[in-house]
Amino acid sequence: MKVDTVIVGAGSAGLSAMREVRRYTKDFLLINDGHWGTTCAAVGCMPSKALIEAANAFHRRGTFEDFGIRGGEALRADIPAVLARVRTMRDQFVKGPESVPEKLGGRAISGRARLLGPGRLEVNGETVHARAIILAPGSRPVVPGAWADFGDRILTTDSLFGQADLPRRIAVIGMGAIGVEIAQALARLGLEVAGFDTNDGLAGIDDPQVLAAFRPLVGAEIALHLGAPAELEKAGDAIRVTGAAGSVTVDAVLAAMGRRPNIDGLGLETLGVPLDDKGMPEIDPATLRIGDLPVFLAGDANGFRPLLHEAADEGHIAGRMAAPDAVGDGLCRRTPLSIVFSSPQVARVGPPLSKLGERNVVSGTADFSGQSRARMAQAAAGLLCIHAERDSGRLLAAEMCVPSAEHLAHLLALAVESGMTVADMLAMPFYHPVLEEGLRSALRDLAKGVAGAGGSDLSGCPAIGHDALD
Repeated sequence: MKVDTVIVGAGSAGLSAMREVRRYTKDFLLINDGHWGTTCAAVGCMPSKALIEAANAFHRRGTFEDFGIRGGEALRADIPAVLARVRTMRDQFVKGPESVPEKLGGRAISGRARLLGPGRLEVNGETVHARAIILAPGSRPVVPGAWADFGDRILTTDSLFGQADLPRRIAVIGMGAIGVEIAQALARLGLEVAGFDTNDGLAGIDDPQVLAAFRPLVGAEIALHLGAPAELEKAGDAIRVTGAAGSVTVDAVLAAMGRRPNIDGLGLETLGVPLDDKGMPEIDPATLRIGDLPVFLAGDANGFRPLLHEAADEGHIAGRMAAPDAVGDGLCRRTPLSIVFSSPQVARVGPPLSKLGERNVVSGTADFSGQSRARMAQAAAGLLCIHAERDSGRLLAAEMCVPSAEHLAHLLALAVESGMTVADMLAMPFYHPVLEEGLRSALRDLAKGVAGAGGSDLSGCPAIGHDALD
């Protein structure tokens, strides 16, 4: 078989790539191994947020007395019902991607593809020749091989949401973004949860000030064992997990130690390019091209920024760059933006503080433990840190653990992407009383260290140019 373009993988990156490929050709194939529902919709960001919303709704009962609302102690979380709702919503989310094979007909193939060279691959025993190949095979949870002996007591995010019920004692191994989100959600639903990680960090936080503010907030809900590897051993029908702060006995373990690219068996070694010790080729982040070949690697599998919006952007880039008339050195990447849906939420805009290097950087902070609107909602906690160039005042990055960080982060991402300065941001309107006033506090603190950024928050008013209005 011979086609113009082959796309391997029907996840977020693959579907985004297909949308671009269809702009220049109808002669393409989309090959997918396994479920067509995408990781995000089926087992990732969507069902996890449905679980988190239920957990946070139940957790609110702890503030009822402060609001003057009585009887909250009588509420209970029906875990099977919670999980059933998550699955119902998940099934709605996956309908779109699951319908792709039917819509594409013969252009969609279910099967495992393997490269045979830069312009050839095999699927279901048939060789396909293609002018361009876009690889978007996705990733899968990391689970140590030795844990296989524990059978179905080892859960991952790929299996968690399919459970009809959950045991009452769970250890979460890995306190990155996914681990923190799920561990806190399960604890808020009334389960006994312990979190383990080899590192001392949480939720991927880079800024030491933000981590120092966040750790006690999470530690108040979850028993944390940070700074040493977790060791598992059988304890009758249970599992004993030993970490930095001692041992706990649990009924199940959730592996949240990251995801592994689905590149094993893909045939990257047939491309004739150097591979690193993990079997990965060098990839141009602006074009997603492997070497100078008409082969592109997009999405979670390349490990650049394993987030849905980044995967979709990478599929778009790969699809554009795979076109026969593609020109230029690639497409500009958006300002990095990541959000962890813990409570308070954690977010980062731009590069982490540790990567800003030797630039002349000044920082400003706002402590949300006293923020008025957050206090009204019984959610006053956390810290916001913003960084800018000292001489120009141009905003560079921010990291935070604050209520509704998802919204503040988008405002700051817009500002960084647009090249705004501290003064530009302070000239924007801020309503009262809103959480965004905490952002203004951090900007005012930041302005103290920026050259020429003092004075009024308001901008000067130049003439409009119409006599009747000036």
